[in-house]
Parts: sequence; C-alpha cells; structure tokens
Amino acid sequence: MLKLYYNIKKLREEKGLSQETLAKLTGYTDRSSITKIEKGLVDLQQSKIELFAKALGTTSRELVGWDDEPVQKKKGVVINVLGRVAAGIPIEAVEEVIDTEEITEEMARTGTFFGLQIHGDSMIPNICDGDIVIVRQQEDAETGDIVIATVNGTDATCKRLRKYKDGIELIANNPTYEPMDFSNQEILEKPVRILGKVVELRRKF
Repeated sequence: MLKLYYNIKKLREEKGLSQETLAKLTGYTDRSSITKIEKGLVDLQQSKIELFAKALGTTSRELVGWDDEPVQKKKGVVINVLGRVAAGIPIEAVEEVIDTEEITEEMARTGTFFGLQIHGDSMIPNICDGDIVIVRQQEDAETGDIVIATVNGTDATCKRLRKYKDGIELIANNPTYEPMDFSNQEILEKPVRILGKVVELRRKF
C-alpha cells in the first residue's frame, strides 16, 4: 500500500493542490491528516481511497498502483503455418511457410503441431476459405474428428472422419460435396494418409 501514499502526494503536487485543499475535498478538517497519509502513517479504507481518487482525477485502482504492476504473460510456442501440404512430403520438409501462429506451452507438450491455411469451401460454415487451423500431427484419429489427410498423391484436404469396420469416409461440412469413401484396401493402395487432427481454428478479420 506504500504506492498509494506516494501516488497521493505525487498527484497532489502535480495538480498544484495544497494539503489544506485536498483535506477539504476528502472530508478531513486540516492539513495534518494529509501529512500523515502522505507519510503512510494512516490506513485508508476503500471508501476513502475512492474519495482521494476522485479528488485527484484518477481511479482507485491507479491510485493504489495496481495498473502499474506488469501482467505476467504466459509464454507461447511459435509454430509454422503452411500454405499447402503435399502427399509424400514430411511436414517438417514443407517449405511453403506463409505465417506463424502461437500455441500455449501446455498444448505444445501434448505433441507436434503445425498450422495450415484452408483453401476452398468444403468445410463451410464452420471452416472457411483462408482460415488457419492448428493441427496436431498424428497418423490416426477417431470418428467425428476433423482431420487433415492426403488422398492419392494430392495436396492435403480438411474433412471430418468417419470410421467403419471395412473402411473410412472423409466428409465435408458443405452438403454440396459428396463424402469420400475408401475401403481398407483403397486406404493402402491409393494411399489415404491422415496427417493430423484439427484442434483449433484461427480466423482473422
């Protein structure tokens, strides 16, 4: 609370107020009370702090010095955002880095991540053209997960996964796109490869 008493004196002097004037504005009978307050000899209740803040043209929070305290920002981990991911090229070897994003350290500890810019409208309205998705690298996922996958040597696609005993479906959110069905044999022969699971959407306006 020492910051409070220092700020009272500092602001009073900056505004050219005498101790007598400040005493009148805050309900004290004489300057001696202000002298004691500025020396930190008097504990002020919240109601009094608010009176001093009003008299000195500030807020009680600023007067106490809380707004001067640095906010501890959580450290983040920077990951690359890729413009495209091609089949057969390891993620770490992709050179088309178009931007970076930051994820929390807590998330980073759960795996390896990359960002990917979405192209096209197959996942609207949830995921739109130009959006960035944060992807955890993994070779498998569960039914209902949104995944990044490559099919038949083409660039990666973003779809919702549905698993069956004898194969999988890659399903678009946009109903104008037909589901992509693959048998277990086709998964091996084409091949169909899951690169990762989408865990976050980043949209810039």
